[in-house]
Amino acid sequence: MTMSEYYKDLRDKFGPDFIFMPAVVAIIRNAEGEILFGRKHGEEKWGLIAGAIELGETPARAICREVLEETGLIVSPERIIGVFGGDRHRFTYSNGHKVEYLSIVFDCKITGGSLSPDNEEMKDLKYFKENEIPRNFKSISD
Repeated sequence: MTMSEYYKDLRDKFGPDFIFMPAVVAIIRNAEGEILFGRKHGEEKWGLIAGAIELGETPARAICREVLEETGLIVSPERIIGVFGGDRHRFTYSNGHKVEYLSIVFDCKITGGSLSPDNEEMKDLKYFKENEIPRNFKSISD
């Protein structure tokens, strides 16, 4: 999904300067305990499935929406693993837009759907063993 109207309106008001963005991140494991990572179109780095919380949306609903949009999976958020923020969570997009994320990380259980790589948002989706996470992984603190 492209940028929501809410964030477009913020960008119209603030330009490319830093905005504070609440976000959600999913830890999704398969039956073997491997963790799902995605790689967006035009990017080299792998990352966890994640996205912004939209205005009026609960974090739990946001993680379910983001996972479905990016992977084709239906998940149930089981618990919050942690909440991360601060200046180590700043990011500048290729278009110059700057954000500082406050990320809520959820442990998610797959309840339906099917993995669909090469979709509108993600080029690749792949499960990795914890000891084989890619070196070019875009971490929560990147």
